[in-house]
Amino acid sequence: MGAPGCTARPQVPQQGSAQGESTGQEALSPPVPSCPVPPGPVPSHPSGALFCTCPCTCPVLGPGPVAGLAGALEPLCPDAGLSLWLSGMKLKKQVTVCGAAIFCVAVFSLYLMLDRVQHDPTRHQSGGNFPRSQISVLQNRIEQLEQLLEENHEIISHIKDSVLELTAHAEGQPVLPHHSPNGSWVLPPESRPSFLSVSPQDCQFALGGKGQSPDLQMLAVYSLLPFDNQDGGVWKQGFDITYEPNEWDTEPLQVFVVPHSHNDPGWIKTFDKYYYDQTQHILNSMVLKMQEDPRRRFIWSEISFFSKWWDNISAQKRAAVRRLVGNGQLEMVTGGWVMPDEANSHYFAMIDQLIEGHQWLEKNIGVTPRSGWAVDPFGHSSTMPYLLKRSNLTGMLIQRVHYAIKKHFAATQNLEFMWRQTWDPDASTDIFCHMMPFYSYDVPHTCGPDPKICCQFDFKRLPGGRINCPWKVPPRAITDANVAERAQLLLDQYRKKSKLYRSKVLLVPLGDDFRYDKPQEWDAQFLNYQRIFDFLNSQPNLHVQVCAGRSGATQGGQCWEVLSGDFFSYADREDHYWTGYYTSRPFYKSLDRVLEAHLRGAEILYSLALAHARRAGADGRYPLSDYALLSNARRNLGLFQHHDAITGTAKEAVAVDYGVRLLHSLTNLKRVIINAAHYLVLGDKDTYRHDPAAPFLSTDDMRPNQDSLPERTVVKLDASPRYLVVFNPLEQERLSVVPVLVDSPHVRVLSEEGQPLPSQLSAHWGSATDTVPDIYQVSVLARLPALGLRVLQLHKSFNSHGVLKSSVRLYLHGRDLAVRKQEAVPVHVFPATAEDFCLENQHLQACFSGHSGLLQSIRRAGEEREQRVSSEFLVYGTRTSKDKSGAYLFLPDGEAKPYAPKDPPVVRVTEGPLFSEVVSYYQHVQTVVRLYNVPGVEGLSLDVSCLVDIRDHINKELALRFSTDIESDDTFFTDLNGFQIQPRRYQRKLPLQANFYPMPAMAYIQDMQSRLTLHTAQALGVSSLSSGQLEVILDRRLMQDDNRGLGQGLKDNKRTCNRFRLLLEHRATANKVQDGRPISFPSLLSHITSMHLNAEALVMPVAQEKPAPPALRSFMPLSTTLPCDFHILNLRMLQAEDDSLPSAEAALILHRKGFDCSLEAKNLGFNCTTSQGKLALGSLFQGLELGSLQPTSLTLMYPLGTTSNSTNIRLDPMEIATFRIRLG
Repeated sequence: MGAPGCTARPQVPQQGSAQGESTGQEALSPPVPSCPVPPGPVPSHPSGALFCTCPCTCPVLGPGPVAGLAGALEPLCPDAGLSLWLSGMKLKKQVTVCGAAIFCVAVFSLYLMLDRVQHDPTRHQSGGNFPRSQISVLQNRIEQLEQLLEENHEIISHIKDSVLELTAHAEGQPVLPHHSPNGSWVLPPESRPSFLSVSPQDCQFALGGKGQSPDLQMLAVYSLLPFDNQDGGVWKQGFDITYEPNEWDTEPLQVFVVPHSHNDPGWIKTFDKYYYDQTQHILNSMVLKMQEDPRRRFIWSEISFFSKWWDNISAQKRAAVRRLVGNGQLEMVTGGWVMPDEANSHYFAMIDQLIEGHQWLEKNIGVTPRSGWAVDPFGHSSTMPYLLKRSNLTGMLIQRVHYAIKKHFAATQNLEFMWRQTWDPDASTDIFCHMMPFYSYDVPHTCGPDPKICCQFDFKRLPGGRINCPWKVPPRAITDANVAERAQLLLDQYRKKSKLYRSKVLLVPLGDDFRYDKPQEWDAQFLNYQRIFDFLNSQPNLHVQVCAGRSGATQGGQCWEVLSGDFFSYADREDHYWTGYYTSRPFYKSLDRVLEAHLRGAEILYSLALAHARRAGADGRYPLSDYALLSNARRNLGLFQHHDAITGTAKEAVAVDYGVRLLHSLTNLKRVIINAAHYLVLGDKDTYRHDPAAPFLSTDDMRPNQDSLPERTVVKLDASPRYLVVFNPLEQERLSVVPVLVDSPHVRVLSEEGQPLPSQLSAHWGSATDTVPDIYQVSVLARLPALGLRVLQLHKSFNSHGVLKSSVRLYLHGRDLAVRKQEAVPVHVFPATAEDFCLENQHLQACFSGHSGLLQSIRRAGEEREQRVSSEFLVYGTRTSKDKSGAYLFLPDGEAKPYAPKDPPVVRVTEGPLFSEVVSYYQHVQTVVRLYNVPGVEGLSLDVSCLVDIRDHINKELALRFSTDIESDDTFFTDLNGFQIQPRRYQRKLPLQANFYPMPAMAYIQDMQSRLTLHTAQALGVSSLSSGQLEVILDRRLMQDDNRGLGQGLKDNKRTCNRFRLLLEHRATANKVQDGRPISFPSLLSHITSMHLNAEALVMPVAQEKPAPPALRSFMPLSTTLPCDFHILNLRMLQAEDDSLPSAEAALILHRKGFDCSLEAKNLGFNCTTSQGKLALGSLFQGLELGSLQPTSLTLMYPLGTTSNSTNIRLDPMEIATFRIRLG
């Protein structure tokens, strides 16, 4: 583990470690003191992570870092002078001397041991008959000797590599990939070796064990319930409810009726059409009617609509609204931009729309929501209670939960509970939750168990109106003559409903979709209900008090059960599972995540550019107006989180409207990123001039229409160099293959300093058999600074030393197809089918079927055994009965059948020094499996993408299934909102469609030896239908409505690209007890792989070709390496009084990820440590000072504690924390 004479200590983030390629000019680090060698081996962790306890010293050369041995010793001790580089002969001499010294020590040790054995006096005395103790001592020494030889062999080989590499550097030659004797490509050793140092304390979290188990664990509830769907009488999905008339004699029943109007920001109509047709009238009537009687109450949740209305009303009306909020008549619930979908939405966007709504409320009305209200999302995630709790809300309400769970919770009086996160050891995440018991949130299903009676108390349905009661008994206006009878009938329903709860306080919602849009409805509901309330309140013998109330009224002093888990998947009746919408309209689900990644990148880069410009006094020349573009993008991304938008469950015209908004913001965000990058890379900031008509940088790609796939920019080469600026949106440095399209095969890529960079030239393919003329892809291996900008140069050069060409094999499988090749890139055409074949890099080998071109197995480096990981495409049909699959529901006609295209695929195999790939062209799907030949994260997983086009399918759903020999039994794991992992069990007692779950970011299966994770760049539905399987639904085309109100099928399919990473990990220390717990975490490698997939590097060519651009310098914003379990979720400038401009403050949102150390962590290829959650924010941003630091609630509504002078913070694992900061 550790080098002889080198002990180790816990890693701390290194101050100012070198970033970018070494130029050989950096200063030497000061010497570090030597430390004694402790007895015993160097401490380590089962994960393979090394815990260093003191800086490395060379025992022969004396104290101080082992200069020049960074390459050899870095994996052994991270402190081995990472930033130490010497140039030329001096370095080579030091390497040779130190190498020789270590070799001498090894040989001398060997000599001493053998000498000791030979001259052992006891040996001669016993005449050669060793006592047992002596034999065991000798055996131990031989073993130690073998170990010592092995370690020295390893060190010598490291030294040899380092010498070769440093020799190449010293002679000024680029270190380039080369072919090995067996024909595979070999990359040079990493010039900046990587390490991962995990503190043992940081591994304890995933092991859990602290805190009490919850009373209600949803995995256990699922196992317990029969799901038998018995007829419950008037409450069809429940049971008959009875009560004794005197039950409320000692403690009267308190009933709070909560009038509400559920406004979808887009569904059957677009957002704007709903606003003009209905929402503005609801809100205008609200102001008028609420002022008529101070006893009236109303709640509102969607700030997207409210803010649009606010912009169009008078100052007088605004003052009236503030009065209504101030006196408690109008309550703002949740207060997000929308009521988000909780299945497909990513936690970045969930938080962002919540901040957008809360900031709007604080600025315009001065109100802070206290209760969550989610009556319509199709199933509920446990991420939402966490976010609401961290936003300082005290309670929440949910509605769409599986009818069998509602019945069970009603029978056990557990419809109100404290919702706790699975990892929480101390109840700090507990939030009160009220679950509505019945079928819907409309009036017939909210007053009590009998919808026939409740419908009679929906006074919008009075005879003569446009809607009536399906149960054929209409409401009757309340008069003095009938009030006693009508009130008793309603009270009976209230009492029955209250029997399902533990407290004597009852919540009764009164509303539906787009209700209260006419003054007549306000009068009908409020006047008739007030007569009932007055009557009931005047009868002491009834022991009831009724009034219009607030949403959080039921939070009393009861002792509630504690629940953990989530409420997916949702069924509203029979076997109608709402699992189709996990995939519906995947094109827009993918566009959502592209916009999200751009928004985060634009926010961070804009904040940094503005802080640097202000510090330099150049903010007068900086385009502050870009803030309005950021604000608009936040709102468009927020709007799309609505539970009929990202879900894919809106009308076709509404989906187009969302798409136009998303694309508009994506285009604007590229502008924001370009403007910030322009300022930050200029060597001389005084030359900065913002010209909106002629941007300094071009975009990496563009989309002609809202339903187009991106078209990549082609860089035109000529005699003068073309410059590229590459943005890395990750908070960790990354070594990535950066692809660029160019118009010539004669290209060289240089670093900013003029050093050649390894690159691979490939053809650009327009179809299975045609290359695009005069367009080539050059893929560059570049080290990108954390959150930074790297400058690269492209030269047109006929001496393209350093650019290595890909080789291509094209298998036509007997099909008579013409092939259009390019001269510059060799293509070998094989008319017949290929044999099975493999691709490999230094980390893994992937083998493929020659016939299908699809993945068959993966073998990790250093392991004998191949892991079967075979992929196949499958097709689900839909039922022939009246109920068929639609936008919401997945109702398959049985198990999936193999996908059977009419022609065999064309298979194209590309091999090269930086990446190799297999592309299989089928009729409806083109799949690419790419293996990066790169040290570290990029090379440890397979990059998989599927370009899907099923526009000629009828009632079919296309699935991708991976089958392995992992013994996962009935257990698999899916993420919730990219934030946490939820274990799942395949339930045989439930139909196939019930076993699908949302997968916004990842899903995995595992056994005691292995874990296979499928990372995704877009939300899709996933399941594991038998042991060792993972399958994902890629797209669905359905010709009919599924009777949930949409009135359309899904027929507007697009060509859609679904992107994945497939990661196979070895489990070093698994145990059954641990695996049986209802909690799981990804490894650090898995987290970082997900980040690489979801936050791609952005390539921006300098637009002007002539004259030569001003001097450009790479931008490295961070002065220290962030701990690798920290994620900068956002750095978001806050708005000034003029909401189109930024203030001096920003919100810094950090997330400390929970991770599992039991997955082996060898050769991970990223430089980072963990720090027990500690981070020094004061020195984080290079060249900027942290003016102030105020911890706040998640959405900045509440300061937490006092502003202190200390800028050191600490986060617990899984914690998301927001800080109000000033940078400058």
